[in-house]
Amino acid sequence: MDSATQTLQHRMSVKLWPPSQSTRLMLVERMTKNFITPSFISRKYGLLSKEEAEEDAKKIEQVAFAAANQHYEKQPDGDGSSAVQIYAKESSRLMLEVLKRGPRIQEDEEVAVTADKDAATPANVFDISGGRRAFISGEEAGEVLKPLKVPGNSYTRICFSNRSFGLEAAHVAEPILLSIKDQLTEVDLSDFVAGRPESEALEVMNIFSSALEGCNLRYLNLSNNALGEKGVRAFGKLLKTQNNLEELYLINDGISEEAARAVCELIPSTEKLKVLHFHNNMTGDEGAVAIAEMVKRSTVLEDFRCSSTRVGLEGGVALAEALGSCNHLRKLDLRDNMFGVEAAIALSKSLSAFADLTEVYLSYLNLEDEGAEALANALKECAPSLEVLDMAGNDITAKGASSLAACIAAKQFITKLNLAENELKDEGTILIAKAIEVGCGQLNEVDLNTNAIRRAGARLLAQAVVDKPGFKSLNINGNYISDEGIDEVKDIFKGLPNVLENLDENDPDGEDLDEDAKEDDEDADNEDELESKLKDLEIKHEE
Repeated sequence: MDSATQTLQHRMSVKLWPPSQSTRLMLVERMTKNFITPSFISRKYGLLSKEEAEEDAKKIEQVAFAAANQHYEKQPDGDGSSAVQIYAKESSRLMLEVLKRGPRIQEDEEVAVTADKDAATPANVFDISGGRRAFISGEEAGEVLKPLKVPGNSYTRICFSNRSFGLEAAHVAEPILLSIKDQLTEVDLSDFVAGRPESEALEVMNIFSSALEGCNLRYLNLSNNALGEKGVRAFGKLLKTQNNLEELYLINDGISEEAARAVCELIPSTEKLKVLHFHNNMTGDEGAVAIAEMVKRSTVLEDFRCSSTRVGLEGGVALAEALGSCNHLRKLDLRDNMFGVEAAIALSKSLSAFADLTEVYLSYLNLEDEGAEALANALKECAPSLEVLDMAGNDITAKGASSLAACIAAKQFITKLNLAENELKDEGTILIAKAIEVGCGQLNEVDLNTNAIRRAGARLLAQAVVDKPGFKSLNINGNYISDEGIDEVKDIFKGLPNVLENLDENDPDGEDLDEDAKEDDEDADNEDELESKLKDLEIKHEE
């Protein structure tokens, strides 16, 4: 066999997934460096310490790896390139979330906060989540959980979040939970198996599920555990006995379509459910259809979050139609999905049921003008007490701004308006400014960054908000405002320091920045191709 043939066969045999341990560590190092390097985001939200950056980078890599690996196991594509794309995309998105969260309270401050928290903790709440995340040994578990063993204790809520339980600690916790399960009404097991191998984590979940089987909960939080379908079913004994849940949180749990079906199958009743949160999962359209079945049966639902769940048109329509049964809804968060115009129109038809709606988050849904107009027209006629309207990142132009302006003018209780990253330009911005000027007396926050706004639009918007009582924040960064226009806006706010956000990303020349010219080198053809694909990982500014 000649060398050329051997080389070709070698290249054909190279698999990009799963990555080697060294590649995973390389990604953690690169993310850590990103977190501790000053940027325009860190100037606004604060710079992470090296210790905290490393901790967050490791957690992000684990979550991104789990998401990509689940995709690869379900849909293997030969070389694993699609799994690599998911790995990079999830890492990028989670990095942005951490940067926007900013640094956590430092350890010495954490001690003080924890002490204050303990002093103010009600006698019925047992909470070990304070401080930094840590593994907990069997011996430590026995010591920490001692108060739960005191005869006649009054604990009704337990929170084990932020403490990673292995098998030894789980076996210590099991008899304790069995002894108090009949008095429990609230259980928080979020992020309680972090860093454990999958087999151990699933066994720990099974132990906790068996110990808590039959308890009568109103609140259950299983977030940040990378559950997937296996994890959901590991909690099957607990879930099957919950007939009175009022709040259920499954955030950042790798909830795929199979996992969503498992949740729908296992929970016997959602008739009393008021809060349902599915954020940052891999639910997709089929999973959204399963969630929609739950929503349809949750007729007293008040707070529904299904953001960043990869839901497209089919799932979006199913959720929109199901929400028509929820006439008590107060907060709706569907951000960062791929609904499109048809799903937006379907949702607009359900909005008439939402008389009590106070917060609506519909950013990054591919609404375009047609979808935005349908939703704005529907919102105008309902939700008289609306306080938050978020429709950022939807390609809305001046055409759609007319309906939005009419809706905004009708909302006298609105406090926060986010129309960032659209294409309103001056024409649309002036319509919005006029709507704000004639009403919106309680408005205190407006975000129209990255809308190709120039001098006239910026000036009129600033004039419209500056005299609002208690106004706190105007963000018009990332636009095309001239230097003279910037001076005018700054002069308008000269008596209100810190109200006008930074204008450091403004482009007076009005040149579009090419934000897409940054991805990986696709013709890398050696054994280090995966590392090559990840080495230029950057934060993508999308939520």
